[in-house]
Amino acid sequence: MGIALTLPILFGIQFDRVQTSIVITVGALLASPSDTSGSLQSKIKGILLSALLAMTVSVIGGYLRFSMWAMFPLIGLLMFGISYLSIFGFRASLISFSGLFALVLSFSPVSGDMPPIERSLLIGVGGLWYAFMALVWHYAFPKAPTDFYLSKTLNLTAEYLRIRGHLVSQKNERSKLLKELLQIQSELTETHETLRDILISRRMGSGKSFYHGKRLLIFATLIDMLEQAMANPVNYAKTDVIFAKKPQHLADFKSLLFEMANRLDEIGEVLSNPRKLTADSKVRDCLLLVKKDITEFSDDALDSISEDTLMLRNLYKYQEEQVRKIEKIEWLLKERDRKEIRFIKDEEAKRFLTTESYDFDTFLENFNFNSSIFRHSLRIAVVAIIGYAIGLMFELQNSYWILLTIIVIMRPNFGLTKKRSIERTVGTLIGGALAVLIVLWIKNPIVYGILSIITLVISFSMVQRNYRMAAIFITLSVVFTFALLTPDVFDVITYRVTDTVIGTGLAIIGNLLLWPAWEIQSMQTTLCDTIRANRNYFNQIVSYYKDKGEVPSEYKLVRKKAFLMMSDLSTAFQRMTQEPKSQQKNLEAFYEIVELNQTFLSSLASLSTYIINNPTTPASKNFDIVTTRIDENLLKAETVLKHGTQPSEDEKKQVDDIFELTFGSTYFLPEEPEDSEENGEFHQQIEEAHLVREQLKWLLAISKKMSELLEKTPV
Repeated sequence: MGIALTLPILFGIQFDRVQTSIVITVGALLASPSDTSGSLQSKIKGILLSALLAMTVSVIGGYLRFSMWAMFPLIGLLMFGISYLSIFGFRASLISFSGLFALVLSFSPVSGDMPPIERSLLIGVGGLWYAFMALVWHYAFPKAPTDFYLSKTLNLTAEYLRIRGHLVSQKNERSKLLKELLQIQSELTETHETLRDILISRRMGSGKSFYHGKRLLIFATLIDMLEQAMANPVNYAKTDVIFAKKPQHLADFKSLLFEMANRLDEIGEVLSNPRKLTADSKVRDCLLLVKKDITEFSDDALDSISEDTLMLRNLYKYQEEQVRKIEKIEWLLKERDRKEIRFIKDEEAKRFLTTESYDFDTFLENFNFNSSIFRHSLRIAVVAIIGYAIGLMFELQNSYWILLTIIVIMRPNFGLTKKRSIERTVGTLIGGALAVLIVLWIKNPIVYGILSIITLVISFSMVQRNYRMAAIFITLSVVFTFALLTPDVFDVITYRVTDTVIGTGLAIIGNLLLWPAWEIQSMQTTLCDTIRANRNYFNQIVSYYKDKGEVPSEYKLVRKKAFLMMSDLSTAFQRMTQEPKSQQKNLEAFYEIVELNQTFLSSLASLSTYIINNPTTPASKNFDIVTTRIDENLLKAETVLKHGTQPSEDEKKQVDDIFELTFGSTYFLPEEPEDSEENGEFHQQIEEAHLVREQLKWLLAISKKMSELLEKTPV
């Protein structure tokens, strides 16, 4: 971006066409938001569509200034129409932002007295220039996006394991750490989606590549690691009791988790800064130490098949499987012969891509007040009209900055708008204060020019990570740019702060008063989608347990959907907590429902991981009875959410005590055989019976509680 925005200006200065070069630079800036993660094809299409929309809007905006009567209704219509494009997904929302940005800049003096048509064509040239730069960058650094997001996934997975290590010992911090764990899990799920788009789309577009094939396998292994971690939620109350007698065992267990996390970080560092991965046996050594500890515990235990012993054995198996996965990643990163690796087939991989719908039906379905995007588009249109009217009424120097603040800050929900408003205001004030100090200290226009480019690049690189820091650098960039054009920089800073405060104030008031989209209004749909995704995942696990054989692609697809929907539900609940107290209805009940869904998904992952990685016995009649009841409970929860209906008293009686009926006093374990081979098979069956029984019992209890809680909680 720094190169794309700087070169036109330098050429303009060289050939005395500064005004022309500024508009070309604006065109490149307007095309740049769509240059985000994803396949090259999607990226270039987004950049070109952004440029085309910016050209069209710039022509219309250029002629708006000639008719005061037509200006306000047309601003509203354009704001609504452009913002409404966001219904077509994330990349469409970026294109929409470019259009809104172009409309706002059409009111600025950036193009001087240039005719609207000429300005529009130059903006198009800037868009083509940026698309060319994106192509050059892609072919110059083809592996950079893949390795960046893969490295990020490795680091997040490492952090997930590290937090689990802290959870074992830090009893007083567990509530806080569990929230952090959930946040990392949501971030991981989002990063997984980005990597799917990059790896699978690129592979489909450019053919098979040995490099991308290996990266796709590493990515699949990391997804399995997350599922494996979720599948083995530690019973901290029990581990506290067990490890209280053996504190060294606890230290060894923590060391293993930390060493696994450190190794993943090392691998991530190798991908970020390509070099040869050095061999390291620390993880394997720690695993052997944990194995020795568990053997000692089993020898000391009076009952070799006690619940504590089985729990520790299963915990060790989980850790051993995670170590194997890390070793598989290391193996894939070494120089391997293509014939040694079993790659994922294209037909299977492309099924995991999340595609957006761009048909006219989507447009019509959302064209009503039930759609949060429709209400947001209408809201931003009204607030923009009010903001521009205030700017004209009080004759503010750069009233279009109010509009710019509004389009950047306003989001479909109140929580994000409020958060961005605070960050934007604080960032602008800090940026303004820093700009004053720098302008008082430095009087060199060349330095201003260099600083304006550097701060602009930094600001765009920070937008997704830390919006407050981005606002600081955006303010600095604006001030340094205007310092080149106007002698009175302090007026620029004053107006910048004033317009930002007005814009943020209007954005918050607009979200509060104009067709607000409170999270409670969409929670019903989000909850229903999450429960349905969990039910589909559960049914795939049950089907695999009965049929055995190769793990079907459908299983992985429903697993992906379940993880994504759980992430959406967690994010929706977090947004609800940021809203006014008056709109946080039944917050504690919703928190419990979210926790139940999270626990249910963890239990599903635990059951599926065991079934896939271990030989299992044929499904019994009791298994069918319990799994059918769990499925019915989930269906009841969906029915309550959709129609508000409740089960009859007869139905409720049928649910009661079903587990005790099928697995109660009639469930006995055979005597332990003496033969070592039979003994091993016996222990395998005991572990299966223990884990499957406990997980089914847990799933039944959760599904029953979920449906009962939803009956009592108005959604």
